[in-house]
Amino acid sequence: MKQLIWLGVIILLCSCAVTGNNGGGKKFILMASTIGPIDAGIVGVLEDAFEKETGIRVRHVGAGTGATLKMAEGGQMDLVMVHAKALEEKFVADGFGTERFDCMYNDFVILGPENDPAGIRGMKKAGEALKRISEKSALFISRGDNSGTHIAEMDLWKIAGIKPAGSWYKIYEKGASGNGPTLQYADQEKGYVVMDRATYLTLKGKIKSVILVENDEAMLNYISLIPVNPKKFAKVNYEDSMIFVKWLCSPEKGQKIIRDFGKDKYGAPLFFPNSKEWKQSNKN
Repeated sequence: MKQLIWLGVIILLCSCAVTGNNGGGKKFILMASTIGPIDAGIVGVLEDAFEKETGIRVRHVGAGTGATLKMAEGGQMDLVMVHAKALEEKFVADGFGTERFDCMYNDFVILGPENDPAGIRGMKKAGEALKRISEKSALFISRGDNSGTHIAEMDLWKIAGIKPAGSWYKIYEKGASGNGPTLQYADQEKGYVVMDRATYLTLKGKIKSVILVENDEAMLNYISLIPVNPKKFAKVNYEDSMIFVKWLCSPEKGQKIIRDFGKDKYGAPLFFPNSKEWKQSNKN
């Protein structure tokens, strides 16, 4: 109940801010973002750098991708940052978004307890690892909230040819609170979990779970930007949103920050640049 009240308050504030975009000419962008990049810290860093350069303020609300797109479908947001391609394409096809822009990516891994009761350590294919977890009825924790992470997990189960069910497959009742809490819960319960690498790296010193399966192309995690359609919602700040999108996609601006983010603290980047402009500038 407290979460619902909190979300309602945020949406009310967002509604007021969106009105301010047009009525007072204030340069202000409201972005709904998937939680992982927020928890990792990259969203705040990008927003601050953009505001310092342009004077345009960006503020975000975090939720799973499904909930994020639902908020945007109500006309309360100017821009979304999400990571579930099928949902993104439907959002655009239904007229709520203008187009998808590739921004960055990282990857998912399968984490579990050090003793690895299902014996999946070092397996090369996530689908095969999940099949073994199912065969062993080893505890698996799912976000279960239609977030991008949950959808990515379900896609991997489809690859495995399994519809997970049973006492061994446990949906975390607070999964909508994000990847961090879900990973900490899986660690506490000594269960397996599909999780993005950035969340693991930010929590590595606080948990005992270890990476058991990684580097499967099927576990790449692509993050996109979608401006909300001004033809559907006249009050959205489309002009400034597109300035932000172009800045984020620029090889010398947002993409450069994405490339370097996390290196100093974690010894490796948490995300990788993926814009069309970045790929074109790095062809050679």
